[in-house]
Amino acid sequence: MFEELIDINKRPACFSIYTAEELWTEPYTAEQMLRYHLDKELPMASRKHTFINESAAWIAKHFILGTGKKAADFGCGPGLYALRLARTGAKVTGVDFSANSLAYACDAAKQEGVEIDYQQMNYLNFSSNDRYDLIVMIMCDYCVLSPSQRALLLSIFKKHLSPQGRVMLDVNTMNAYNAREEASIYERRQLNGFWSPDDYFGFVNTFKYDDEKVVLDKYTIIEDHRTRVIYNWFQHFDPASLSSEVESSGFTIEETYGDVAGNPLKPDANEMAVVLRSM
Repeated sequence: MFEELIDINKRPACFSIYTAEELWTEPYTAEQMLRYHLDKELPMASRKHTFINESAAWIAKHFILGTGKKAADFGCGPGLYALRLARTGAKVTGVDFSANSLAYACDAAKQEGVEIDYQQMNYLNFSSNDRYDLIVMIMCDYCVLSPSQRALLLSIFKKHLSPQGRVMLDVNTMNAYNAREEASIYERRQLNGFWSPDDYFGFVNTFKYDDEKVVLDKYTIIEDHRTRVIYNWFQHFDPASLSSEVESSGFTIEETYGDVAGNPLKPDANEMAVVLRSM
């Protein structure tokens, strides 16, 4: 038991393990994530739906979406943005590896009579003959990826943009990094049964990596018949570090905002949104 506790509390190398697919594809957990997505007032898996409405309307207007335009939503989840953008008449593609979320998204689009090209896959493997006028990646999904994964993703964006296309994404700021603290928490049925319908014990270890400006929330879920470990990584940026990163992949930051609804960036913001164009 002592050795097991040592392992549970062990700090891994930064971005050394990637478990995002397990979080979104394990059947019970995927159901919980969808429930959080669809909760209109709970800003966890998705932001509050009042904000999503405001944000999607601003995106559609700012990027002049409509008939004849193409947009792609990477990490689209249950299609909360994709559906709203498709209502403009734009041709929309949604990419996500959660079958559960995409099943809901397809049903919602069908009920509205809106055609959306949903593709179930890891967006790091995305390839298409389409070229998009707008690619969006929302809810700071960019920050859960390692530096090499982000470089790969930016190359995929660049390959799939139209000549005048733009990318919009949001990221965690240094304010968010500074607000986090290292901690170790142990609870029975941690997160009120989020991880399993059966009884379990949950350990949560939060590690900070000062050189990389990364936070890890490491979840160790111990059930009677299995043990799972989920690694949630969060990269943090300031404008200079983000600009340097995207420029190394052939992009430049064209616009900076406080969020994906076009609000101005404030000094104390925990997130910022940027519009990228190819150099």
